[in-house]
Formats: sequence, structure tokens, C-alpha cells
Amino acid sequence: MQRRDFLRTAALATAGAAVMGTAAACGKKEENKPRAYKVGGIARMKLRWERYELKLAHVFTVASYSRTTTPDIQVKIEYDGYTGYGEASMPPYLGQTYESVENFLAKVDLEQFSDPFQIDDILTYVDSLSEGDGAAKAAVDIALHDLVGQLIGLPWWKIWGLNAAKAPNTTFTIGIDTPEVVLEKTKECADKFNILKVKVGLDNDYEMIETIRKVTDLPIAVDANQGWKDKQKALDEIFWLKEHGIVMVEQPMPKEMLDETAWLKERSPLPIYADEAIQRLKDIPRIKGAYHGINIKLMKCTGMREAWKMANYARSEGMDVMVGCMTETSCAVSAAAQLSPAVDFADLDGNLLIANDRFKGMVVEKGKITLSELPGLGLQLL
Repeated sequence: MQRRDFLRTAALATAGAAVMGTAAACGKKEENKPRAYKVGGIARMKLRWERYELKLAHVFTVASYSRTTTPDIQVKIEYDGYTGYGEASMPPYLGQTYESVENFLAKVDLEQFSDPFQIDDILTYVDSLSEGDGAAKAAVDIALHDLVGQLIGLPWWKIWGLNAAKAPNTTFTIGIDTPEVVLEKTKECADKFNILKVKVGLDNDYEMIETIRKVTDLPIAVDANQGWKDKQKALDEIFWLKEHGIVMVEQPMPKEMLDETAWLKERSPLPIYADEAIQRLKDIPRIKGAYHGINIKLMKCTGMREAWKMANYARSEGMDVMVGCMTETSCAVSAAAQLSPAVDFADLDGNLLIANDRFKGMVVEKGKITLSELPGLGLQLL
């Protein structure tokens, strides 16, 4: 046996022992795990999915729309007795639907791969199946990472060499609403979090902030969701916001207004982060002069593999990094949280905004992201 093969076999044997130990510690019986589809005695990955509707605890309003639910597809990859979980969350602005995600997943043939550790080959193939479909690709990516992490016996924050103690506080989002509702929402969350995130971008921005300041002096991040169209008015508002304890501004102007945003960045007293203006790794060179940092979301960038690349590339360009989410279950939020010890800001409250979470994973304790020691994404089905 060649040395390389011996080392890989030994590593897998150790990983297998670690996974068995973790499963026992969690009270899971190996014999109850689904068995993988096999061809000629070789384990093959099996992809399955089902529709799921996320029910929001409150009406969620941003500068361009309101909603009470989010369509979602739950995904799992079964392999040799293990199951990795993923999901595709589809807020309106992504332009994806149940049908589009299911049509994409139907194209994915994971049974051609006998080794789930070939993450790069597998996800390069998945990405090649279409130009878009970011959320659908993310669902496969997340499930594959969960599966491989379980096989290794470690959570992904450890595989990436990160320190869980460095995971930041997460913001908690307060959507655009009447002063009465904003006041009530703020009272509900002000003593549970260390930083808030407030949606702005309409004509009641000042009222929103002044209402919140009646209740708390917590730091605030604001997200304009492309709502500001005039650069001078945007700059004036940012100066006002700084005086009222705001610490960063997310996507102040439409993503097409790159020159105006670059003008704003040069003069802004607060850091400006790109959200709608950035989707994937290839977008960073185009927008880097217009923003101080980027907000990485798995549903846009196709998942954990690309998110990790984006974080490292942004750092190499001297940019700040934020990790965010959509309204999602703890599955996708926990996947994004694996990256959190490496970022400056985290907005990972999507699971806290829904009333029908299917998983327990990453938890927020006194406003701080707390990562699980369980392997993969650290998930437990509820």
C-alpha cells in the first residue's frame, strides 16, 4: 500500500471511530440510519428532497416587499448509513421557485461519485449544470459538507482551522413597520442581543431609529436594501446615523449604481457592505472599490465551498467580511455559522425569525453565536 493511501485509510478509520462515538453520545443508533444506494457493493450517494414552507413569526418588511412565509426545499444526501442535510431558501428577490429548484435537483446525479470526499469535483459538476440556481446548488453543497463532516467526525469550523470562541455576536433584525410595532419588537429583543439590525430605505428611516432609541442604546447595523437613490442624501443620512449609534451600513444604493456607491464609500464615516451587489467569488474584483466589505450568503454564492473562498479572497484584497442568511431553518444558518469565527459582522438570525424550525444546531447565547462540537453542521432533528 502506498504511503498516501495508507494515511488516507488511517484517517478515515479514525474519522469513523469519532463519528461512532459522537453518534453514541447523541443517543443515535447506527442501525437506524438509512443505508446508501449501492452499485456492485460500492456505496453511492443518494439525493432526496421535499418542499417545506417557512412560517415567519412576524410580518417581514424590507424596502421593496413584505411577506409572512418563505418557500423552502429540504434536501438530504444519504451515503453508507449517514445522512447530510441541506436546504434551499427562496426569498422573492432570488427569483427561484419550488419548481425551479426541483427541476435543478432532478438533474443532479450524485450516484456517479463513489467518494463524497471529492468535494471539489462534485460541486464543480453541480455548478456546471446551470448558470444560476444559487439556492438549489447551496442545498446540495450544504448537505454534502454536513455528510463529509460526519464522516470525518468533526464540525466544519474545526476542519477549517477556526476558533469557535471567536464567533461574533449576531445581529437581530427589526423590519420596517409602524412605530408601535417597532417599539414592541425592540422591547422583545433588546435584552437578548448585543447588536441589532434595522431595515431602512423608505421615507421613515429617521422615525425607525428614533423609535428604537427610546428603548435601547445597543449598537445598530442598518440595511437599506438598495433603497437610497441619491448619493448626497445617502451621505447626509449616514452622518446622522453615526450620531445615533449606527456602526455599519449594508447595501445603501442600488447595485447598478456602482460609481455613486464608490463616491459614497470615499466620504462615509461608517463602513459600507455589499449585499445585493455581490453574489459570488467572481463579483469581488468588480465591486471592491465601492464597498468596505462584503456580505456572504450561502443561498446566493452556492454554498459553503464558495463562501470560504470568498472570505479568504476578500481578506486578501483588504476588505471586511460579513456572513448573513435568508429566513432559513437552523440547517442553513448552522452551515453559514461554521464560517463565523472568521468574519467581522454576522447576521445569522434567520432561524430565529421562523416559527417552524426542524433542527437544533448553532445557538445564540446572550447574543453570541455558539457553535456545536457535533460533526458536520452540528445538527439534530427536532
